[in-house]
Amino acid sequence: MLCGGASRRMGADKASLPFGDETLLSRVARILATEVDELWLVAREGQRLPALDVAGSPGRSVPVARDPAEGLGPLAGVIAGLRAIQSERAFVISCDSPLLEPALVARLFELAEGHRAAIPRIDGHLVPTTAVYSRSLLPAAEALLARGELRPRLLANEPGVLVVEADELRSVDPDLRSMRDCDTPEDYRDLLERAGLDPGPSRMLASE
Repeated sequence: MLCGGASRRMGADKASLPFGDETLLSRVARILATEVDELWLVAREGQRLPALDVAGSPGRSVPVARDPAEGLGPLAGVIAGLRAIQSERAFVISCDSPLLEPALVARLFELAEGHRAAIPRIDGHLVPTTAVYSRSLLPAAEALLARGELRPRLLANEPGVLVVEADELRSVDPDLRSMRDCDTPEDYRDLLERAGLDPGPSRMLASE
């Protein structure tokens, strides 16, 4: 799970924002824990993360992979995660996607079988931070970063990568809620409301 963003537009550390009785980080980790055997957080060097309680997995340790490439965006985070895992494939998502559906995680893993990655495309736009990647893509990702490319969506151009159209995911996530993240206080308010939660904290952020 990617949690190393600078949160500049939000004005506060997104991983620590409350979402009901959890933080955004804890909520996404709890959902992922039901679908993966190996859960990693990817954070900046020196970044302090909120306490993490993966409900339903007592005693489960959640290791942290540190991304030393300050300012190089989610591609560097994907690389750090792929370097860390022991599994052949990783489901990559950012910590600010609290409406993630467990069934969507399972569906993307299913679609990724026989491919080097499965990257959704929603309304014509690739969503490379809610996707499954094989460790075999690591050299290609590292080569992109070495050339100064910071966009993980460029991995969709690699041989063997499957682009998954929205209709292939609606059977498990009809409104594609899993793809909604929050970069701004307005986004945060919207996600709270969609989850039926009090949007009060987002108003405080917006006024700062």
